[in-house]
Amino acid sequence: MIAVILAQTIALTGGTVYPVSGPKIEHATVLIRNGAIAAVGTNVTIPADATRIDVSGKWVTPGLIDGLSNLGLAEIDAVPNTNENSTGKDVAAAFNVSEGINPASTLIPINRVDGVTSALATPGGGLIGGQAVLIDLDGGTIEQMIDRSPAAMVMDLSENAKSTGNGARAGVAARLRQVFTDALEYSRRRADYSKAQMEALAAPAADLEALLPVLRGEEPVLVNVNRKSDILTALRIAREFKLKLILAGASEGWEVASDIAAAGVPVLVAPMDNLPSYDGLGTRFGNATMLANAGVKVAFYFSDSHNARDIRQQAGTAVSFGMGWDQALRAITLSPAEIFGVGDKYGSLDAGKVANIVVWSGDPFEFSTAVEHVYIRGREIPLTSRQKELLDRYRAVPPAY
Repeated sequence: MIAVILAQTIALTGGTVYPVSGPKIEHATVLIRNGAIAAVGTNVTIPADATRIDVSGKWVTPGLIDGLSNLGLAEIDAVPNTNENSTGKDVAAAFNVSEGINPASTLIPINRVDGVTSALATPGGGLIGGQAVLIDLDGGTIEQMIDRSPAAMVMDLSENAKSTGNGARAGVAARLRQVFTDALEYSRRRADYSKAQMEALAAPAADLEALLPVLRGEEPVLVNVNRKSDILTALRIAREFKLKLILAGASEGWEVASDIAAAGVPVLVAPMDNLPSYDGLGTRFGNATMLANAGVKVAFYFSDSHNARDIRQQAGTAVSFGMGWDQALRAITLSPAEIFGVGDKYGSLDAGKVANIVVWSGDPFEFSTAVEHVYIRGREIPLTSRQKELLDRYRAVPPAY
């Protein structure tokens, strides 16, 4: 679902354009009309009524996409009343986070002024947390923000879910299989269920019903998992139930990269994560690069939604550990768009796609690079945020302070 906000015709002229879908184009023009990209190239005809913006010497890329976040759902992690992404249930498949999104969240402008234009807003907690939605970081209403709902069903096979399996990983896997099996049985015997002529099932009817698109392969399932053995369990369960699987985290993914690639499963990775834990003793900086080199489709995320803007630093870290620059840019633009089923509308600078565009002063992976323009659905976003307002307010502290 895309609520296009009609905007004026804008021509970004003279910049170095990185379409992602193809090689960079020097001294190019990107033409924006009615919220979409109308043309990209060196011989673009610019309408007389277009607003021309000279971006000579600048870098022009698609808007960045954070593949896994709580943007719009959480303000202050330590204050439960500001968090809207969990029901507290072990199985909450029917829970869709969309109506908990706060378009007025102060974290949205903080991140979009640094080039993040879209994000996956995800539920958390339990074995099956619920349904994630893909949002644009602009819009006064939830309807205006949502790109795809649901974008994925979120589940957990990491150590965080052990309590749902009586404290054992094997118990977690067994519980998940039982929920899937019961959902399939429920779909075959709805009439018996309504007459209470079935044994008790592993979850309420609404949650079992919500799992049916997942079990038909119509909706992807995003599984948080880190340990090598848990990754293999996720792949095994996906084969058994013919799931459209996405792995998230995958700290030890490099150890089973060939298995992941053979299964055709994409992975969401945080390349800056390198601190080992009992859930991922083999974590390492080169994880993303090794997965990509094995043929896995990789996209990046930043686990702290307050700083989703640092996703470009994640990409830069991946480059410093061997990933190609173009590949890293793809991992924060087109790859997440493709993983969540919106690659035909988002993630690259091609005619007909949604005009989510960022103009940079230089290489976006460099710390010193600044954002100069951000467009979401063709609307230029003011480069203001709560942080910048506070900076301006206290730049010159009055004597009274």
